[in-house]
Amino acid sequence: MYKKLKIIVVGGDGYCGWPTSLHLSDRGHEILIIDNLSRRKIDIELGVDSLTPISSMHERIESWSELSGNRIGFEFIDVAVEYDKLIQVLKFFQPDAIIHFGEQRSAPYSMKNSSTRRYTISNNINATNNILSAIVELELNTHLVHLGTMGVYGYSTSGFKLPEGYVKAVFKLKDDMGNEIITEENEILYPPDPGSIYHLTKTQDALSFAYYNKNYGLQITDLHQGIVWGTNTKLTSRDPRLFNRFDYDGDYGTVLNRFLVQSSQNLPLTVHGKGLQTRAFINIEDTARCIRLAVENPTDNSDKVRIFNQLAETHTVLSVAKMVSSFTGAEIINIPNPRKEDEEHELSVSNNNLVQLGFKPILLNENLLEEVKMITDSYKHRCDHKLIPCTSKW
Repeated sequence: MYKKLKIIVVGGDGYCGWPTSLHLSDRGHEILIIDNLSRRKIDIELGVDSLTPISSMHERIESWSELSGNRIGFEFIDVAVEYDKLIQVLKFFQPDAIIHFGEQRSAPYSMKNSSTRRYTISNNINATNNILSAIVELELNTHLVHLGTMGVYGYSTSGFKLPEGYVKAVFKLKDDMGNEIITEENEILYPPDPGSIYHLTKTQDALSFAYYNKNYGLQITDLHQGIVWGTNTKLTSRDPRLFNRFDYDGDYGTVLNRFLVQSSQNLPLTVHGKGLQTRAFINIEDTARCIRLAVENPTDNSDKVRIFNQLAETHTVLSVAKMVSSFTGAEIINIPNPRKEDEEHELSVSNNNLVQLGFKPILLNENLLEEVKMITDSYKHRCDHKLIPCTSKW
């Protein structure tokens, strides 16, 4: 039996944050969302809307209370800037756990121009450090759960199954006579290989977590998540006022979502390069479940940050395109890859820690594709197909 917790969800209005907040509230946990609604502001900046119409934050919360009888609190705070406000809320709420979604989450957006690069750095790194610093300042016994990314490992073939955050390293040196000296084997964070400014901030997060764990003993779980696909969960589907957002544009739309929107618009599926780059995938419902598993099974005050690889399966971009094409009949075309990455790479990943906690993933199949396609077909009139292509080059 799990313990009912007081949980703050930073970024609880977002694509992953909103369904996670509902999932935890439905479990009986006391939820407080902190958000500055920046994702909605970026929609205005980019001239794009979620394919699914989404309600205001206040309407979402009121609707959930009406339907479930559970109350979710909300505080409008920019945690990267308004440290004093964050301190006051934490002091009052005394959370058992903080779930940290409060970062600019798009790699392409982070690479658009100098403004988006600088914003991503200042927002993401300051938000993480402010949360960590606040926990220390208030001497809270709070478990921080952070949504990271598989992208910290880089996008090239490793030649072995990627471990969960750590790797054994043997350092070889030579003495003055040229004789090789082998030091003790040490466990270190897996060498990061960020491919964008966004991924760079996530690798910096990992260093910050290691520092605060080592120096202050903070309880931290870092979830290295794959590409999320899907729109609604069982809970967000209960009422249109609870609907989750669906991003399809070249900056925020993930590859599967964009393929399904392209098929609904009778457009070809655009595969970058050869399409033989392997990616990790996870369903939005599983994102909420995995975070709940991490929160309800807290780490002890151990001597290192707990790291989980949060994914269900891996596919090449081309295999995903073929899956959608066989289901929808859409044509597949190859276009130049805007990213600097290997044309072809493999990806094998361990996710034993979540499996041991009971994680049973939802896998891509035709029934689930049909579910998402219903969304893309129902709201295709809201799509501006000119916004689908990726224009950020990096």
